[in-house]
Amino acid sequence: MVLPVSTTSRRFERTALTEAGSTSDLPLLKKDRIWSFWDFSAANIGLAIATWAFLQGGAVAYYVGAKEAVASIVIGYGISIVFVALVPCIPAVRYGIEQFVSLRSSFGTAGGRAVMLVLSALLAAAWAAVLAIMCGHAFANVSNELLGTRIESDSLTVKFMGLTAVVVSWLILMRGPKSIETVNKVVSPGLVLVTLIMLALIFTQIGWSQLLELPPLAADFDRHMAFMIAIELNVAGGLAWWPNVGNLARLTRSARAAYWPNMIGLFLASVIAAVVGAFSALALGSDDPTQWMIPLGGFVLGGLALVFVGFANITSIVAQGYAALIAVRGGTGNLGRRLPWPVLGGLILIPAVVLVFFPDATYNNYGRFVSWGAIVLGPLCAIQFVDFFILRRQRLDIRAMYDNRPDSPYHYTGGFNLVAFVSMASGAVVYAVLLDPIDYVPVDAFRWLTASIPSMAVSGILHLTLTRAVTVPRGKGGLASRSETGAKRD
Repeated sequence: MVLPVSTTSRRFERTALTEAGSTSDLPLLKKDRIWSFWDFSAANIGLAIATWAFLQGGAVAYYVGAKEAVASIVIGYGISIVFVALVPCIPAVRYGIEQFVSLRSSFGTAGGRAVMLVLSALLAAAWAAVLAIMCGHAFANVSNELLGTRIESDSLTVKFMGLTAVVVSWLILMRGPKSIETVNKVVSPGLVLVTLIMLALIFTQIGWSQLLELPPLAADFDRHMAFMIAIELNVAGGLAWWPNVGNLARLTRSARAAYWPNMIGLFLASVIAAVVGAFSALALGSDDPTQWMIPLGGFVLGGLALVFVGFANITSIVAQGYAALIAVRGGTGNLGRRLPWPVLGGLILIPAVVLVFFPDATYNNYGRFVSWGAIVLGPLCAIQFVDFFILRRQRLDIRAMYDNRPDSPYHYTGGFNLVAFVSMASGAVVYAVLLDPIDYVPVDAFRWLTASIPSMAVSGILHLTLTRAVTVPRGKGGLASRSETGAKRD
């Protein structure tokens, strides 16, 4: 359904879009998009090579040795990043819409907002807290080495430094998406250099043959089961990028600039950083990235690397915060638009402020954290992929995205597409049956299936089947005629 609109309202709409720019959930015009292929690549690399990639590698090294670590990282990231690069990014760049807005075609106008609010509040805050705590750990390690202090990982100093990282991130975030671009042009090349230096130091000091002989940090796992857990960790780690990249891809100027930088940054750079993380963890016997760099590079080189990576974590918090801020501002309607940008940014980061005061509980449960993300994000990606690429053939009714009236194509039942929510819940149940996200204990079938992959398969197939069997016959979702015509973006 395409709503009738007068010439006056078209003019008003165009003016609103231009003035809103990149801080609104309204569709962006091409002239308002600021990032080229290389700009987005730099932003992606800056996101990918932060200590969360090193932490990912450290978590993998807990279960497997060097060869299995490389294989599991490539396989796991290879599966999930393809979905992450396609599902939120292509609708965002093609129609200029914010990535959570694109959920409304599959989950409903109200359902899309509900999903957005939950994911933004929980995932963005949790990742920001993890990264901020890493900054605190990095400061503690440098201080312990330089000044001979004995700052513990759960000390007040670490908490204060984590809080400082959140506040600095908020100050940068208040300058808008241009600040992300400017900072990443400096940070990304430096992060690549730090990662390559760490890799060179590992091979210089240890060597490949000796690295291959090092056992996993936890040697009491069945080898095959441990390898599948490592794959699952990396699938879940790749899916964790979903809340960020669509809103960033929306700022790019073409589908090419939106898709391929994800493969350069989120896949290639993440794989390299995670492999370096796994090798470092195996060599030094610790899965905490902040404890690797000084032993590897000495105080001067390692200390500088710690400081630089800590700063890079701040840029990652900023990118996370920007994506969540745009989502919440658009999803909360007039309330979100009335709040000043700094106030809304502060509200987004308040949960992270709380979590940094529990550093050990937050930082030491990485596997469970990404598992809790994957239990939702895997089914979500599958449903959105089926909806946009298979059912709608990449065509959306943009006006319907913003139409909350009962006769809107994307209103479904009271604003919620129950088929999508049933499909997502079914996938989550499959995940929980195969891998308990609380105790992180897999069942025997997990050794052949993992958890995220069957979870995604069940959600995607069920959504496709129920949509054709239930939604289309009822004339819901704008799918009855299969003739949606994407509204013009200008």
